[in-house]
Amino acid sequence: TSRQATPERIAKVVRSQWVIENRLHFVRDTAFHEDASKVRTGHGPENMATLRSFAINQLRAAGHTNIAAGLREMSLRPFERPLTLLGLN
Repeated sequence: TSRQATPERIAKVVRSQWVIENRLHFVRDTAFHEDASKVRTGHGPENMATLRSFAINQLRAAGHTNIAAGLREMSLRPFERPLTLLGLN
């Protein structure tokens, strides 16, 4: 209702959307260049977005606060570190 839509409540709702944008979409675009992806047909875009989100969540769960730095660290030993991160090594 209009009584519930105080300026503070509206600001809180808007900020909550930006938290999602900054924590996920911005990271996916800057770290993985998602907007430049050439994957555009079928379920490819959704599947790639899921894989990117999975990678971000795994890095965050391992304590990485900078996803780009975490990806660089994983790429130093690409056949060892990602598997260790997932508990498969």
